[in-house]
Amino acid sequence: MSILKQLINEFKLKEFQVSNTIQLIDEGNTIPFIARYRKEMTGELSDTVLRELSERLIYL
Repeated sequence: MSILKQLINEFKLKEFQVSNTIQLIDEGNTIPFIARYRKEMTGELSDTVLRELSERLIYL
């Protein structure tokens, strides 16, 4: 199973939310920046969810 699909299943999110969040993190954006200024890309994910997703992404 790919990391993308695993994160989608674990967090019960839509594919665009996870893929866009991964892209933003890979580009070097911080979680507070993503939570405040990229809400349209993440589907309004909270900073808590973004941080948990980021930590899990790093782990995987």
